[in-house]
Amino acid sequence: LQNGTVDAQENPLPTIDAKKFYEVQKQIVLTGHITDALLTIISGTLWGQLSAADKQTFETVFREAAVKATGEIIDSEKRMVGEMEKRGKTVVKVDRKPFRDATSKLHMGPDATWTKDQYDRLQAL
Repeated sequence: LQNGTVDAQENPLPTIDAKKFYEVQKQIVLTGHITDALLTIISGTLWGQLSAADKQTFETVFREAAVKATGEIIDSEKRMVGEMEKRGKTVVKVDRKPFRDATSKLHMGPDATWTKDQYDRLQAL
């Protein structure tokens, strides 16, 4: 960016902040297509060895942790937007509705890699 070899970069706000990309970029476009997440993974073998009560405990804790982490991620990104604006960066907030409208017909089109049930379950999240 600084020497003009490339004219843009794409990363989530925490990466832009941590890697100091803001030092060499003037604009940040908030498309919202990438966000941080809390991903908890447990092996099928271990999961299969747990009692029903232990599985329920894990599921409860995982859900609570996901809700808490999501809130913290949203708050963190809001703070980072404010910090970028204070640093003089132009922050563009994108209206994502036209993008959603233009692509919605593809969600269940012939190239979809999921079933209607899977799609509906994901949308319910």
